[in-house]
Amino acid sequence: MTGETRGDPTPSQRAAPEPRTAYRAWRPITTRWMDNDVYGHVNNVVYYAYFDTVVNAFLVAEGGLDPAQGEIIGLCVESGCSYLAPLSFPDALEGGLRVGNLGRSSVRYELGIFRAGEATASAQGHFVHVFVDRHTRRPVELPAGIRAALERLR
Repeated sequence: MTGETRGDPTPSQRAAPEPRTAYRAWRPITTRWMDNDVYGHVNNVVYYAYFDTVVNAFLVAEGGLDPAQGEIIGLCVESGCSYLAPLSFPDALEGGLRVGNLGRSSVRYELGIFRAGEATASAQGHFVHVFVDRHTRRPVELPAGIRAALERLR
């Protein structure tokens, strides 16, 4: 294996923490006791729940998404996260949101999780939704209200 790498990022290849100014919409996040793992910090899987909450709260409040009864729903088809600094309960957090790519039926959200008041992200990642018909699960064009809300985040 001389000269080969596994593709793991070296410290110099890791994403640098982004500043607050990189994001367009914000949502407070309350950590819970159960978010901590045995090592005393927020477990890696919990960040994906934070991403999901930030995205869907925005879509419901700003785009008119009705996840319980609407004809159109968003399915997550891809997500990723870089962990840059540890967080733990009882930290107060804020989730920053922007749109990285807006297609006909899909959107790539880019997110940052910040300790309240801190200048740079403790975690940052992405989340891709494909919007589909609730019953057929076939892709559909983004509804006008959702598209307009997402356009404001580009």
